[in-house]
Amino acid sequence: MHVHLVDHPLLAHKLTVLRKQETPSMIFRQVTEELVMLLAYEATRELAVDDVEIETPVTATTGKEIARPRPLVVPILRAGLGMLDGMVRMAPTAEVGFLGMIRDDETLNIVTYAERLPKDLSGRHVFLLDPMLATGGTLAEAVRFLYERNARQVSAICLLAAPEGIKHLEDNLADIDVNLYVAAIDERLDENAYIVPGLGDAGDRLYGVAD
Repeated sequence: MHVHLVDHPLLAHKLTVLRKQETPSMIFRQVTEELVMLLAYEATRELAVDDVEIETPVTATTGKEIARPRPLVVPILRAGLGMLDGMVRMAPTAEVGFLGMIRDDETLNIVTYAERLPKDLSGRHVFLLDPMLATGGTLAEAVRFLYERNARQVSAICLLAAPEGIKHLEDNLADIDVNLYVAAIDERLDENAYIVPGLGDAGDRLYGVAD
């Protein structure tokens, strides 16, 4: 596994806005989109491209276009949806799938409760979106799920990561080539598995809490 900590002043500034307790959901969603666009710029460096012959207003030349099969963007429900707009703004030709996973309270196993993905991902570069890498259990299962469907490459994009989550991925995905892109690696997890200092529950801050 390869961990990419994207260190940039704009990222640091936008992440600070997200961390502030008083930031309202509307601003939180907007800044999340902007932050994801910056992370996506780094995460898409290895996208496959093909040469294409084009005509400019001046002459013929050879350009580049995203190769087929198109990259696939997969937000992990529900909080990953808040990252989708920023990702597809940077990769508008990408296709979009969805993956819902949850931990069973009795067995503690990760259960897939929803998915909208091609049955065969051969040749696909898949971008997994999940705001918070906390314990790492869900993300690790999602990566394996995608490779079991023959994904060519998987890149995970997270706003924040805890050291415990990164270690879990390293321990459980040692046999898999996966790239992780994060804006910050925080101090630790607390007793409730929240990232410290973190930014709270990303899903609640994106969409509010339904009573």
